[in-house]
Amino acid sequence: MKLNDKSTIRAWAMFDWSNSAYNLVITSTIFPAYYTAITTTQDKGDQVNFFGFQFINTALANYSLAFAYLIMAIILPVLSAIADNRGNKKSFMKVFTYLGGFSCIGLFFFKLDTLEWGIICSTLAAMGYIGGVLFNNSYLPEIASIDEQDRVSAQGFAYGYIGSVLLQIICFVFVLKPEWFGIQDATFAPRLSFLLVGLWWMGFSQIPFKKLPSGKAKPNKINTHILRSGFRELNAVWIKIKGLQNLKKFLGAFFFYAMGVQTTMLVAAAFGEKVLHLGASKLIVTILIIQLVAIVGAFFMSTLAKRMGNVRVLIIAVLLWIVVCFSAYLIQTEMQFYILAALVGLIMGGIQSLSRSTYSKLIPREEEDTTAFFSFYDVTEKLAIVIGLFFFAFIEEQTKNIRYSALSLALFFGIGMFFLIRLLRQNNKENVSLN
Repeated sequence: MKLNDKSTIRAWAMFDWSNSAYNLVITSTIFPAYYTAITTTQDKGDQVNFFGFQFINTALANYSLAFAYLIMAIILPVLSAIADNRGNKKSFMKVFTYLGGFSCIGLFFFKLDTLEWGIICSTLAAMGYIGGVLFNNSYLPEIASIDEQDRVSAQGFAYGYIGSVLLQIICFVFVLKPEWFGIQDATFAPRLSFLLVGLWWMGFSQIPFKKLPSGKAKPNKINTHILRSGFRELNAVWIKIKGLQNLKKFLGAFFFYAMGVQTTMLVAAAFGEKVLHLGASKLIVTILIIQLVAIVGAFFMSTLAKRMGNVRVLIIAVLLWIVVCFSAYLIQTEMQFYILAALVGLIMGGIQSLSRSTYSKLIPREEEDTTAFFSFYDVTEKLAIVIGLFFFAFIEEQTKNIRYSALSLALFFGIGMFFLIRLLRQNNKENVSLN
């Protein structure tokens, strides 16, 4: 396949366009608001019954999300190794896309009396999103040369932010102005939004499905049991990673600062409501600010990396995240929260984009097992999310103050910076450049 082909890169970026709608509408805004509203009742408060077990509504949602991330962290390395071995990673992309898309459509039927159905669908949707992202990421070293990977990665994130915001605005019209469409059922507009996400996700995914190559099976592929074959391939990749010191140092850094980044993204709306009582409409505006500024951040940090190098820019980004943690502990006004949200957006888009391209550059050029390598990247991020969310909740539970939870995330960023500094010193010693 020809590197740096513009039409292929645009098609690849359209996968971010398609599935980012899930991340914004389902993970960050409309679904959490809808879920909390319908599961908070006068007689039971925030207690819900899930298959005969009692849970706090938000705790149940977090448990289900953590479960999805854990399951995917366990199975994705095997699936990615199989995909590399058999040359069918686009087939896996399709399976996870349709799993996520149809699960979002299934959420259209989610009401309080179908709680179990809603939790199952939201869990499966998360698994579909996680799986699709991994296999799409693994195409990056195949479609872009090393000197173009920062820009191409940023283009993917920019497409994702733009696409998700467009669908978000469409959904908000239904949610905030249902009378324009003669909608009387208060649950219909949010449930329609979930339906639209599923259709958007699967519909626009047809563009990359049509353009991206299917891959080639290895001539010496293993013909034993599928799981055994996957684990053998995975073990071979792990042995390679252990011998790549720069890659190991970067994964260590990424693991810790991803705890802070991903946790912040998932709890930002809840933090704004608990600390400043902003209300749903203002929180929606905040999330949109973050998404739009993130587009600028992705391209800005990509450009900066060409001048300063990836690792140096990542260190600067992590320093700014530490500033965010301390600022979150201290903020008192609504305007301060909006300014902080803009800063989060700027460094959120940049650090995600640059992390993906930096990892891609550290994979040996002659390496064919790109999907298996990216599975380690993906699993690292997913485990970081689980630990970060648990730690955030634990600190709040112990201190009864969510500000301390935000402040505690600075610890993870600090450890991540330590590993990045070690990586920078190693690169300087070996005269290695990641520009």
